Amino acid sequence: MSQAKIAIIMGSKSDLVIMQDAADVLKELGVDYEMTVVSAHRTPDRMFSYARAAADRGIKVIIAGAGGAAHLPGMVASLTHLPVIGVPVKSSNSIDGWDSILSILQMPNGIPVATVALNAAKNAGILAAQILSTADEYIVANLKAFKEDLAKKVEESAKSMEG
Repeated sequence: MSQAKIAIIMGSKSDLVIMQDAADVLKELGVDYEMTVVSAHRTPDRMFSYARAAADRGIKVIIAGAGGAAHLPGMVASLTHLPVIGVPVKSSNSIDGWDSILSILQMPNGIPVATVALNAAKNAGILAAQILSTADEYIVANLKAFKEDLAKKVEESAKSMEG
């Protein structure tokens, strides 16, 4: 496994059903990660200390998933120099997920958050691995194999449909 580290955080344990996809793809790509719950609204002190200490623990990229008002990715981005990838989560109190999307996407200048599609934690995991791959040949090789497998699956699907 690579020594590069990614943090996967979420506003609530109920988000795990979505955020697990990031963990699964990182595991498939051989990238080490940690995962926990950090609520911007219910545990702001935990969020502050987690975000500020992440780089010192060896974290290189933070994936932050949140639903509803979805302040977690932006608040974490305001507290660290690390890249933050936001995953908007369609939660039970969500307005079809648009509240989460816009809360994460519409960050002020100076506090960027890369944002993936609604519930697209898998893409967040892939993007985080791609960021790390700029300095890690092990991850490069795994990403190339992953993308080749995606292409192979499409070719197989096309052949099965074409006869």
